[in-house]
Amino acid sequence: MLKKFSNIVSTRLGFTVFLVILFWLKTLYAYFFKFDLDFDNSFQILLAIINPISSALLLIGLALYVKNTKLYYILSMGIYIALTVLLFANSTYFGEFTDFITINTMMATGKVSAGLGESALNLFNLGDLIFIIDFVLIGILMWRKIIRFDQRAFNKRASFAITSLSILAFTVNLFMAEIDRPELLSRGFSNTYVVRYLGLVPFTVYDGINTYKTNQVRKEAKPTDVDEVKTYITANYAKPDPETFGIAKGRNVIYIHLESFQQFLINYKLKVTDPDTKVEKDYEVTPFLNSLFSSKETFAFDNFFHQVKAGKTSDAETLMENSYFGSSQGSFFVSNGGKNTFQAAPDILGQVGGYTSAVFHGNVGSFWNRNETYKHLGYDYFFDQTYFDVDKSNSFQYGLHDKYMFGDSINYLEHLQQPFYTKFITVSNHYPYVQFDGGESGFPLADTKDDTINGYFATANYLDTSVKEFFDYLKSSGVYKNSVIVLYGDHYGISNSRNPDLAELLGKEKETWSNYDNAMLQRVPYMIVVPGMDKGHVDHTYGGEIDNLPTLLHLLGIDNSKYPELGQDLLSPDHRNLLAMRSTDNWVSPTLTSYSGRIYRTDTGEEITNPDPATKNEIDSNNKASEAQLKISDAITTGDLIRFWPNDGLKTIDPNDYSYVKGLKKAKAIEKKLGDKSTSIYSQHGNKSTKDLWKTETYQELHPELETDKSSEASSSSGKK
Repeated sequence: MLKKFSNIVSTRLGFTVFLVILFWLKTLYAYFFKFDLDFDNSFQILLAIINPISSALLLIGLALYVKNTKLYYILSMGIYIALTVLLFANSTYFGEFTDFITINTMMATGKVSAGLGESALNLFNLGDLIFIIDFVLIGILMWRKIIRFDQRAFNKRASFAITSLSILAFTVNLFMAEIDRPELLSRGFSNTYVVRYLGLVPFTVYDGINTYKTNQVRKEAKPTDVDEVKTYITANYAKPDPETFGIAKGRNVIYIHLESFQQFLINYKLKVTDPDTKVEKDYEVTPFLNSLFSSKETFAFDNFFHQVKAGKTSDAETLMENSYFGSSQGSFFVSNGGKNTFQAAPDILGQVGGYTSAVFHGNVGSFWNRNETYKHLGYDYFFDQTYFDVDKSNSFQYGLHDKYMFGDSINYLEHLQQPFYTKFITVSNHYPYVQFDGGESGFPLADTKDDTINGYFATANYLDTSVKEFFDYLKSSGVYKNSVIVLYGDHYGISNSRNPDLAELLGKEKETWSNYDNAMLQRVPYMIVVPGMDKGHVDHTYGGEIDNLPTLLHLLGIDNSKYPELGQDLLSPDHRNLLAMRSTDNWVSPTLTSYSGRIYRTDTGEEITNPDPATKNEIDSNNKASEAQLKISDAITTGDLIRFWPNDGLKTIDPNDYSYVKGLKKAKAIEKKLGDKSTSIYSQHGNKSTKDLWKTETYQELHPELETDKSSEASSSSGKK
């Protein structure tokens, strides 16, 4: 038997087929254990089983055309290694992003890898050895001479036959896929669909073609292309509510970016059972944010959804400050942020309201290409990691911890001229939600089989305390009363692939967890705090990050109708009450939810498989509305259409006018030049620093009564609302 096997794999064709089989087996492992391909029927499973074969045979079989023995084996193994790297990289990437690697993501690797550090290691597990153990097997077989080099060149006609066979097999595969999912490639339903029906390699090729087409769109865009955008904006403009329009006019704007923070954390209590006493205790995860959410000074929204895709945090920034979507693939900040023309929030407020704009972020400036994109957005200052004292004691792989970031930012914030438009990007509640040690330890971990979920509540509690301390500073410095503060969650913290393990903590069953539950967990907090106001309430309007800028501008007394913004004022009586997600045909309305190809009733989660005519009309209408918004957004971003936007009073930004080096020196120079006319916090406090107004305490200082030994952290837990 072994001799027969040796005779087969010692031929070039046999060795090629052997590599194809190994890759096929590894791919099936990834399909069924690493990816979530959401199979609906046995036919889809059949397609997934056969689809890796044709592309692997086509690519590895190319080496059969090579006559030279050494070159044949080098080329065939080189192709095999490349395919394995592609498979393994996607397996790792999918675990966190619930998506597949696109060409834009590959091209952006250098931009987004800065600051990742050891976090990538947290995505590896023992099961990933499957992807490399075959190389050990091949090495042993060659060493034992079971695989011997075939010195005979393979017949060219036979090589061509192998190529033709693989192409024919792929054609049949594509035909079968179109039977189950018509217009699979033309409509671009989702990356998951393409991989499920055709395979990972065809998806990568398909994505590469689309990426090329997208780049060509920008080159071919014309000034008249903007007419369709103007028509859409005019037709979908939502006029402001007279009662809220301008109530925050002239105030400072302070964004607090709540990293990876989901809506279910609001008013959530983690129930922990002491292993010794068996006594249960509730731990309120975010007490301060809870108080803000229900405050009369806050417009809070409990049906507010993130709308990001692979660009995650950078997509959220695109949506929040431009009112259009990020890219359908990769990060818009990375692919276009340093190229496109914008009319973003810092630019509008700078030119219309005389605002000074700044971002504070304790990570490296090149992460998500921020150091270039912010110049195009019109930010005057970017205080990145280089402006902070960062060491191992106060940071982790994503940058400076939040308490340090907020506290140290005061050194720069207090020298900015008011009114200012500022954004504070937190990082401590970032995957993988590593447990704090020392004085910040003590908040209990959840008890599930997933360590990512277990640590999520403790890091969210740390973020909550950090925000409270910053609010305390704003109040004691006098800044609070003349500001409007926007707090938002940028995207999910727990990915869909992990959600079933979260189910019990949310009072649900893992076995009955559905895509409806996944859809509802895309909610993130959105709060607009207007100090001194008494009209605050929890609003049940359905909306998303794309609606932030119109809402904010109207509160500041600025009509947004002439700007290229696709969202609507959430406080407007004309708001459409339909939330479109970045993926085609994923949307949520008060009555229906469309997610991952399924339709549900929003209030009950009941799946609708045979809609009546009225429901079918509503589905079609919502599909058209969400697709129209995505289409216009993509036209703006891929065609760089804002460069053609008609004169609306804003001067086009020249990014060369911006530099983020020596920002503090620049701010102090402006203070000195203005003298008594300076409006900075520092000047208003008699040219004295307000840093001493910042007060911070660790978790253990705030909770001296709590037992903080490690045994309490391992206690069993469950959640309740």
